[in-house]
Amino acid sequence: MSYYGYRTFSFGPGGITKAVKYLLLANVGIFFLELLWGAELIYLFGLTPALVKKGFIWQIFTYMFLHGGVFHILFNMFMLWMFGCDIERSWGTKEFLRYYFITGVGAGLFTFFLSFNSHIPTIGASGAIFGILVAFAMMFPDRPIYLYFLFPIKAKYLVLFFAAIEFLASFRHTSDGIGHFAHLGGMVIGYIYIKRDWRWSSFFRLSRYLGYLRKLRYKHRMKAINKKREREQRLLERVDQILDKINQVGYDNLSKEEKKTLEEASQLLSQQSETK
Repeated sequence: MSYYGYRTFSFGPGGITKAVKYLLLANVGIFFLELLWGAELIYLFGLTPALVKKGFIWQIFTYMFLHGGVFHILFNMFMLWMFGCDIERSWGTKEFLRYYFITGVGAGLFTFFLSFNSHIPTIGASGAIFGILVAFAMMFPDRPIYLYFLFPIKAKYLVLFFAAIEFLASFRHTSDGIGHFAHLGGMVIGYIYIKRDWRWSSFFRLSRYLGYLRKLRYKHRMKAINKKREREQRLLERVDQILDKINQVGYDNLSKEEKKTLEEASQLLSQQSETK
């Protein structure tokens, strides 16, 4: 696949991004190890639901670094490079890696729960790759992608096309050797992740916003407390003046307003004594 007039095969600035490069190197390096110890690696690190139930829990993560052949790894790594670089540039390296592994592990969990008793191993980064394809389509929905380098199709329609194929294939119980549950799982987890905005940046924005609200609430509370203290201080000053007047002319010579002020001060003092 390729999209028109956008990507060039460049490994300099603006070319391959950091996380994509490391993922490419890791997958290719492990593939060479598979050429030497393929069966053993797939048994230990491929996702076999029956083994996961027995305690091979790491397989839900490690399966995405194994591949079933040259075409399998070439296709996945090409898709990773083609669509992953733009997402990493938009989100940053850490957020991109977080999304990649969440969709990959989510795809593994899909496979585990939907083929609970299977003894057939699932391998490949396709779950995470399909998650990346979903992210790309949601971020750049109208960008044209050339299917098989011939037919232009917008990213959003390509994802819908793939989703329909994977959904139908997942429940046909075919023996084509393709992990359709993993593909579908990666797409579903990716869609939910982006729709719910589970990115770290969103959590940071939310925490900053909550912190701002707490600070604002504290300021308002302190402002109200200060106003209350000012009113109390003015009341006490007025009471002192009235008490001086009582000493001079007696209580009966106070005005109604002055007597009311003394009552308010008395109520205030009783309230304060009750709260202590």
